[in-house]
Amino acid sequence: MISEKLKLVPHLPGSYQMKNKDGIIIYVGKAKDLKNRLSSYFTGRVTGKTKKLVSEIADFEYIVTSSELESFILEINLIKKYDPKYNILLRDDKSYPYIQYKNDPYPTLKVVRYLQVKKKNAKNLFGPFVNAYAARRIVNLINRLYPLKKCEGKPKEVCLYYHIHECLGYCVKKVNPEEVKRMEEDILGFLNGNDDIILSKLMSMIQMHSENLNFEVAKELKDELDYIKVVMERQKVELHDLIDRDIINYYFDNGFISIEIFFIRKGKLVGQNNRIIPVNDDYIDDIESFIALFYSKNEIPREIITTDELNLEMLSNMLETRFINVTRGDKKKLLDLAYTNAKISLENNFEAINRKIERTSGANEELEKLLNMKIYRIDSFDNSNLFGNFAVSGMVVYKDGVPSKSDYRKYKVSVDKNDDYHTMKEVTYRRYFRALLEHTELPDLILADGGITQVHAIKETLTELGLDDKIKVCGMVKNDKHRTNELLDGDTLETIPIDRMSNVFHFLTRIQDEVHRYTIDYHRTLRSKGSISSILDNIEGIGSVRKKELIKKFGSVKRMNEATIEELCEIIPENVAVNLKQYLHDFTQKIIDSK
Repeated sequence: MISEKLKLVPHLPGSYQMKNKDGIIIYVGKAKDLKNRLSSYFTGRVTGKTKKLVSEIADFEYIVTSSELESFILEINLIKKYDPKYNILLRDDKSYPYIQYKNDPYPTLKVVRYLQVKKKNAKNLFGPFVNAYAARRIVNLINRLYPLKKCEGKPKEVCLYYHIHECLGYCVKKVNPEEVKRMEEDILGFLNGNDDIILSKLMSMIQMHSENLNFEVAKELKDELDYIKVVMERQKVELHDLIDRDIINYYFDNGFISIEIFFIRKGKLVGQNNRIIPVNDDYIDDIESFIALFYSKNEIPREIITTDELNLEMLSNMLETRFINVTRGDKKKLLDLAYTNAKISLENNFEAINRKIERTSGANEELEKLLNMKIYRIDSFDNSNLFGNFAVSGMVVYKDGVPSKSDYRKYKVSVDKNDDYHTMKEVTYRRYFRALLEHTELPDLILADGGITQVHAIKETLTELGLDDKIKVCGMVKNDKHRTNELLDGDTLETIPIDRMSNVFHFLTRIQDEVHRYTIDYHRTLRSKGSISSILDNIEGIGSVRKKELIKKFGSVKRMNEATIEELCEIIPENVAVNLKQYLHDFTQKIIDSK
């Protein structure tokens, strides 16, 4: 089918989409010549990540465009839309924090993410700050030194900040515009690179508080002064035009690209970003895609310096900024320095990257061989309850051997008793009925933290939903040390032993530990919210009147548990007191055992 389809592909630019056997898009690419590019996947020699990609391709589609730029834009839009498993470039990235100053309607300073900023407010935007903590600390310090507006909304009365002289009372008081202007000039001057403004103000405040014997406040400000000196000790570069620019270079080796980005703001190197990614396609295409996706989440500077291997004209048109290559001078030195950093980063991290791959996607591949199937997504479930109370279940998700925390889910269970079978059945029915309803991604494999009871429950759910032939189910069977030492095959009900020294064993152990941790954390959260009243409801002989009296006298489960039978008998009969003490003892022991 693919070979026949390849014959019809034209020698034109466009974007192509690779699909797996379920029709899911697993990779999106672009090409100047679609026929040559697509043919290279199936007729040429492929290795590494590309080999794994090709092994999963069951079909492909393509869209012809009138230019390479159009194919590039289409590729990026399709990656954002479908988030294909092999387009991993920015899946886990967030935008960098910036410091934003606004004077309309009142002067404020806060830490923001670039995606939160409207274009009309992007003028006084400073960053990016690779260290979010540093950005927050600088903002907190400036807010402490200058009486900016700090509260939200528009209160009808002045707030605490006004009374401690950290706000001018903008909401209520008439403010001198000259005072605001001077304050604004100081703040913007500092954020534009004039460190002396804040440092001299800090020094004068330290001296004032020292003279007034406020040594604790002086010490706090001295700590802030030392911190600011460290943060602002940037590498100054001799680029006298002070244009905001980024410098991008890269190093390719052993199937990986190391991409280094220098952020130059107001003549200073304020930070850098390094990403090491496996090559799925032509590495130049991967770098161009990385750049486009990166700047969809971060501020685009006036100028970006990079190598002429990349299609600079296409990138300039795509991002509507200036991409240039340089061959001499200080800019070339910085471009070379970015290359050196990219090379060092890959060389220093190559072994660690390979070990991580072995532990994640490598272990996932071993599991595929063990079960004789293709596995991309794994859903794993665990249940937790306390004497039938606070019953919950948790689901964690692994994709290609890596946790996908945005897909984790928590479930409160309606089952009122310690019943793993019906708990598992209820939770998995809710999970996969909704997935079918909303057409969301289904797993290739479900792992139950348990044995035959849990497996039967899940299999019954899948049969009811018509999914029994689409999703494999296995139980993670524990040994006497509560560690997974074999898998229970949900189809044959045979056990599959796991080599304790294998990557699969450690992979399954990580999944088991993670789903148990996630579920127990949720269980503890609900349990902590559970009132003493709900506990007393479980004791026969304690009605609403006695419950109120017990709560009034003891106030907490702990104090009730510490009380003697005689003390409890002041409110309730002896037999009820004995039952309550036994229940509270078991309740407390269960909590201790779960920690």
